Amino acid sequence: RRIRVIAPERPGFGLSTVQPNRRIMDWPADVQALAHHLSLSHFAVMGGSGGGPYALACARMLPQDMMSAVGIFAGAGDWRAGAHHMPWNYRVSMLAAEHWPAGLRGSLAFVVWILRNGLNTQMATRRINDYLLKDRDQHDESVEERRAQLLRIIFEPFAQGTGPAAYEAKLLSQDWGIKFGDITYNNLHIWHAEKDWNSPLPMTEYYVKLLSNKPSFRVFEGDTHFTIHRHLDEILSELIPESS
Repeated sequence: RRIRVIAPERPGFGLSTVQPNRRIMDWPADVQALAHHLSLSHFAVMGGSGGGPYALACARMLPQDMMSAVGIFAGAGDWRAGAHHMPWNYRVSMLAAEHWPAGLRGSLAFVVWILRNGLNTQMATRRINDYLLKDRDQHDESVEERRAQLLRIIFEPFAQGTGPAAYEAKLLSQDWGIKFGDITYNNLHIWHAEKDWNSPLPMTEYYVKLLSNKPSFRVFEGDTHFTIHRHLDEILSELIPESS
């Protein structure tokens, strides 16, 4: 498959400029501006994990003839389904993001410091290499190159510090500003893992029931937030059929 992937960074992540007081519903305007800049008139939108609500915002706000499909892959769930579905540490982070953001920023900075030091030890290097060697897919890069790529992915969200991540936690755990019943786009696909504890299934089922456009909703039995990627080829084939 020759699929062109354009992955814009949300404000404050990677090299993207911080946008004070941004909202999830501001994202479609950024996508539309980027599409115009790149002369893209028709494209599919996909949001994974914390990017799920942003893809939903695109389904709500972008011109329907601009999108060939919208997909949500192991997306974040709606906290109005009940915070009790989330692990306790996520609930603590949510409360800190709302009531003590400085504390959350400090905690994240400490975790990032621990990871930066811990993941560069010989023991961690061996374990990461063993994990990568178990991947049965064919790769042109060496294990060392793939490990370096993995570490870049882990730390890139904190390239501008922990403030953007703390603010993102607040956005995802509050009302997203999306009126689910107003989404009329009719080529929406949602894929989720049955045993996803990072984004528990009941929290996704909550908003799926509120959608009026009857999306395609598929749950992969036995999978978790970290194993659902095994179905990515199948998912991309549904999002972007070869005929398109």
